[in-house]
Amino acid sequence: MAASSAAASPAAAPASGPQRADAAAWMAVAAGTVGSFMATLDISIVNAALPTIQGEVGASGTEGTWISTAYLVAEIVMIPLTGWFVRTVGLRNFLLVCAVLFTVFSVLCGISTTLGMMIVGRVGQGLTGGAMIPTALTIVATRLPPAQQTMGTALFGMTVILGPVVGPLLGGWLTENFSWHYAFFINVPICAALVVLLLVGLPHERARLSELWYGDWLGIAGLSIGLGGLTVVLEEGQRERWFESSFIVVLSLISAAGLAMLAVSQVTRKDPVIRLSILWRRDFGSVFLMIMAVGMILFGVMYMIPQFLAVIAGYNTEQAGYVILLAGLPTVLLMPAMPWLLAKVDVRILVFIGMSCFAASCFADMSLTADSRGSEFVAGQLLRGCGLAFAMMALNQAAISSVPRELASDASGLFNAGRNLGGSVGLALISTFQDRRMSLHVDRLGSATTANSPYAQEVIQSIAQRLQQYGGDSQHAMSQAASVLGRMLQQQALVMTYNDLFLIFGVIVLASMPLILFLKPLPKGEGVSLAMH
Repeated sequence: MAASSAAASPAAAPASGPQRADAAAWMAVAAGTVGSFMATLDISIVNAALPTIQGEVGASGTEGTWISTAYLVAEIVMIPLTGWFVRTVGLRNFLLVCAVLFTVFSVLCGISTTLGMMIVGRVGQGLTGGAMIPTALTIVATRLPPAQQTMGTALFGMTVILGPVVGPLLGGWLTENFSWHYAFFINVPICAALVVLLLVGLPHERARLSELWYGDWLGIAGLSIGLGGLTVVLEEGQRERWFESSFIVVLSLISAAGLAMLAVSQVTRKDPVIRLSILWRRDFGSVFLMIMAVGMILFGVMYMIPQFLAVIAGYNTEQAGYVILLAGLPTVLLMPAMPWLLAKVDVRILVFIGMSCFAASCFADMSLTADSRGSEFVAGQLLRGCGLAFAMMALNQAAISSVPRELASDASGLFNAGRNLGGSVGLALISTFQDRRMSLHVDRLGSATTANSPYAQEVIQSIAQRLQQYGGDSQHAMSQAASVLGRMLQQQALVMTYNDLFLIFGVIVLASMPLILFLKPLPKGEGVSLAMH
């Protein structure tokens, strides 16, 4: 959806290493930052161009949603697997392969003429892009000395949080001024620079391909099937009418079978592909649930705002993108100070501030009217940006510091997966509640403004009189006026539905905040670099 968190590798820069990184090390950090930014950007950059893409590849509105779903499903599957691939293939080898393949799949998306081609390209983008997100701080951990790791972490955090924020604006601008194809082709020069940075900045490592044979393939298959199936169920459930659809029923059973396979591998393998047992740790489990709530805000609420502006205010994708971009301003301003804050302030206080900002941002946006425009979202977006800066970085650090160093990569994989899974849950909530609350409000408004009610008669007469000024008989004007009133009721019901959704998300965030009490404070004076050495 997919802001992001960081992965820390069990490997770390030796304590006796240099106190200042050389140029090659910073080039490696730049590579990790660029890669993760590009991967998070591609989650949302296509959303702005989706209506245009659907028309050109011959997809209906329902089919076109798979262009976004395919990327999210592939990414959420790859993120937890990344640590295992790095251990077996080597960090540089793995990232080089991912960068090259990401370029290939981006070009495939850009030249797609059918929905099938586009989905294949998006799945490939999701798999290869998903690998770049949790490896970014692995580079920070292994290439920078402890004294400079906070700087690298802050740079990483700022760019990956900005990815989903900048995506809608960049996608809308490219679509409005050039063509939707450039939303994919823009990755080609970026990936070329990324390959150069990886070759120069990261040392070569010997691959341990023999370990592929002894890998936890039951767990890998179970993770892929279980998480992938669950994500599709959440994304497509409402459109398919949930369990009224045989497709959703079958996919749910397949997902359950995959998760069962993953559970079996947890108890039968000494080295499972990812250790789910850390979810039972009180502090890490609390972080996991809270990052799901953050994912709902990051992907769910940031999906609602452009939809509202397009349908109610008549904004185009570029105009809506500028409103979304407002959330990035506090992030840019606050992120450089986050390493210092993490070192000096109790992490629980920072998480509380961040989650409070998220809740306040939702409540600030629940008084919308049919006349609301982009300016109505300024306060909410600025609060949301503050929430991203405080909660994302603090929760990431709380996650990594809540487990032993040898489990840091597993914690990071689950943290990132939790964020994306939360986004899928948030989008599922939106689609489900939007349909149901919309029907409820239409029924209530309709019963209060029947054709025989004095208010409805007054409105219809007023509209009809204005229509008659442009010519036409009174009977036709009255018929048109009744249709206009019906559309007004639909619009009002939709606005009320959006207000309900903002309230629901705000309550979800508030409900998750007591989990802060289960977090542990960081050791005095240690910030982001704690997980790195």
